[in-house]
Amino acid sequence: MVFIADYGAGNLRSVVKAFEYLGVKAVVSSDPSKLTGYTKVILPGVGAFGQAIESLNTSGFTEALKEHVDKGGHLLGICLGMQLLLTDSEEMGAWKGMDLIPGNVRHFISDIDKIPQIGWNSVDLQKESLLFRGIPDHSFFYFVHSYYCEPEVADALAATTWFAGKNFCSAIEKNGIFAVQFHPEKSSGAGLQILKNFAGC
Repeated sequence: MVFIADYGAGNLRSVVKAFEYLGVKAVVSSDPSKLTGYTKVILPGVGAFGQAIESLNTSGFTEALKEHVDKGGHLLGICLGMQLLLTDSEEMGAWKGMDLIPGNVRHFISDIDKIPQIGWNSVDLQKESLLFRGIPDHSFFYFVHSYYCEPEVADALAATTWFAGKNFCSAIEKNGIFAVQFHPEKSSGAGLQILKNFAGC
């Protein structure tokens, strides 16, 4: 069973439908106290970093998610949910993130490519990964974003792809924390396999 955090900034229905298709029960809740008892938690996200982190902080989800990870639970951040796990973001100002993964969220700068990045892009695996088990290297996933994650620790990098002349981090796997910049729930068979792997790891 998977817990999906509803903090007002997420593509919740698509994620739930993906788990339903996989035969995995998913519970959506806006009550962080209900995290207790779940080993798998999803932090989805669509929208602005500042509004999202304020919602997480005021609702109590930030504290609950940190406690969940400290106790050995697994956490998967999706898109904005990935960015919220880092130390800070430069999106429309300066914001402090959850700091579960040391690093920064940066804005793409390009005179060539259109920003935001919207569409399919390949993901290149940098190391063996539970999250990408059974998924061929260089598989394509669906992205929608204008900002990218820049983790401080190189070994936290699970996969990268190219956009705007920048080789950026598109997935992280570290100490039970998983995160992807793309949307697995919208990425066909490879994306469904990501969710299946997380639910079963």
